[in-house]
Amino acid sequence: MSTNTPLDLFKANLELQLRVTRLLRESGQRWLEAASRTGTEDLAEAEAEIEDLLKTDNWQTLATLPTQVFWRQFQQRAEDSQSASRFAADNQQAFAEGLQHAVEDWQKSVTAVFGGGAQPFQDLFKQWGAAWAAPQQGKTGTAKGSARS
Repeated sequence: MSTNTPLDLFKANLELQLRVTRLLRESGQRWLEAASRTGTEDLAEAEAEIEDLLKTDNWQTLATLPTQVFWRQFQQRAEDSQSASRFAADNQQAFAEGLQHAVEDWQKSVTAVFGGGAQPFQDLFKQWGAAWAAPQQGKTGTAKGSARS
């Protein structure tokens, strides 16, 4: 170990903290953009419905509007829910991948500080990764237990 080891470790930890902070900011920015887009779309939809009401020239047509509006909004909210679920999954995946890369780079930096003894880190991250991989394998039916007859 060199005399710069504490400083090098401190820098590696700061770099990891900086990358995680950026990932959090980017994730939050994507959520804000999605919320803004949804709000703009909702306002446009409300304006269109009001304009339709202004064009109506008889009471019978006005009487049927609540039912039409209900089903149109019901369908739109179902689509919005699916879209939000896809967005959340994509955003989470991007964050997780970025975090994985940041931790891998941090691992390389720390390993370099200690002169290349990477095996304990690899074992640690393999165990950590296995915990995340197990639920995914269960979803696809490729878990160890499901391969047996």
